[in-house]
Amino acid sequence: MYDPSHLRTFLSVAQTLSFTQAARRLGLRQSTVSQHVRRLEDATGRQLFSRDTHSVELTEDGEAMLGFARRILEVHEQATAFFTGTRLRGRLRFGASEDFVLTRLPEILEAFRHDHPEVDLELTVELSGTLHEQLAAGKLDLVLAKRRPEDPRGEPVWSDRLVWIGAERLRLEPDRPVPLIVYPPPGITRALALDALQRQGRAWHIACTSGSLNGLIAAARAGLGVMAHSRGLVPPGLVRVPDRAGLPELGGVDFVLVHGGRRPSAQGAAGALAAAILAGGDRLHRPQRTGL
Repeated sequence: MYDPSHLRTFLSVAQTLSFTQAARRLGLRQSTVSQHVRRLEDATGRQLFSRDTHSVELTEDGEAMLGFARRILEVHEQATAFFTGTRLRGRLRFGASEDFVLTRLPEILEAFRHDHPEVDLELTVELSGTLHEQLAAGKLDLVLAKRRPEDPRGEPVWSDRLVWIGAERLRLEPDRPVPLIVYPPPGITRALALDALQRQGRAWHIACTSGSLNGLIAAARAGLGVMAHSRGLVPPGLVRVPDRAGLPELGGVDFVLVHGGRRPSAQGAAGALAAAILAGGDRLHRPQRTGL
């Protein structure tokens, strides 16, 4: 009833909320993406997206289709692997940035391990900048992380905006330096935050440095300062700093998958995990059910 290619296109549009970005990710024309979505809507008899010239949003039926589409594609891929006799094996060194510690990435990894039990998955959780360095050094096979604005590499998983967040009771004094809660170098978010404040000419000081997202969150909840963070991943207990605080705009951020090229033996497993992450990308900005 539901064509797998139409379901993959639907998931890409749902994750990017853009027909243009979905077309770029899938290597299709935008008209083909629109056609796939229209045919899926015809098959369901429901409208899956609410769209106009400025925005694309999932409808309630579209939200429901997300879960169905993922499960249908998972079973489809399992059946294909079973009947073609292809079984992935070997060691896969996967790096995920600290940003995903509180998301439902563990669910995607659990499903991947279930589908590919003979793959030895080795997970590294680090700062995005550190992961890119380890990938370049041949220490990782696949990385899911933020990319620097000037870096064109990587397959986009989802795009977001950076915002300032802090404790709800926190008040910033306009005549005093901004207290910052930051990752250590080479944190990408740290660099973007410092650059934005420098361009504005706003004084700042480091109130807390931690390589752990949980450490940063604890400091922010204690009211020690503000931190730059993805708008779609704001942790519980923290809120966006209001515009009246006068903090500078931080701009957008892309979360991407980047493949390493040092170990050809890992390419099959890396490709399968990348496909699973792209298929379940909407889970990466939803709260997790269990810890990583």
